[in-house]
Amino acid sequence: MLSYLATQPEPVPLGVIARATAMPRSSAYQLVNVMVAEGFVTHVEDEHRYGLGVAAFEVGSGYTRQAPLQRLARRPLVELVDGLGESGHLAALHGTDVLYLLEERAAGRPSLVTDVGVRLPAHLTASGRAILSRLPKAQVRALFPDTSAFVSRRGGGPTSLSALSSLLAETRQRGHATEEGDVTAGFSSIAVPVVDPAGLPLAAFAVTYETDAPVDVADVVRRVTATAHTLTTRIGGRWSVPRR
Repeated sequence: MLSYLATQPEPVPLGVIARATAMPRSSAYQLVNVMVAEGFVTHVEDEHRYGLGVAAFEVGSGYTRQAPLQRLARRPLVELVDGLGESGHLAALHGTDVLYLLEERAAGRPSLVTDVGVRLPAHLTASGRAILSRLPKAQVRALFPDTSAFVSRRGGGPTSLSALSSLLAETRQRGHATEEGDVTAGFSSIAVPVVDPAGLPLAAFAVTYETDAPVDVADVVRRVTATAHTLTTRIGGRWSVPRR
């Protein structure tokens, strides 16, 4: 029930919760009242709806403080970078930006702008495109309601919702996202999302390399995909084709 509520954009009626969780309405009512009493669920009485409560937020905050995602991702990221000899990182969506959580620099490779803590426009980065490609269309529309949401670093990248939607459709079909020169001239990136148990994108692994370098792109895709699948499995994620 908590997993279902966490995927909803707003509080929902009890009947909807019961159907979504395949529970008898009476059982759902009893369970939701226990979670209301414990603070994990909030009852919006005026609307006869239920949503996540403060205790659920506290659990999420504890997760953030402990940074288990970064801890679980560090070793796979190191192995990815060592195997390719190119720099890689892990990033998560933060509004319309991506926030870089981990960075692993390959020996002898040029420095990049993707330091830990840096934020970049999601629609311009491979990591952001990989994550956005797994989000419901309604959420993407909410994040990019008009052209003012489409900032540019070098004059490239999508500048409208229709252009972004087409790009994300291509990304879903390929299974990985790409970016070439939209963030930094002369550099390209390939990214694959990490998916949570609800089938939603939690973060993305990416590898960045010099566009003109003799890189085996197919090998990069294969290794980044395997790394993303490894972390998805570790967190109990469900790697399935997203319903649109």
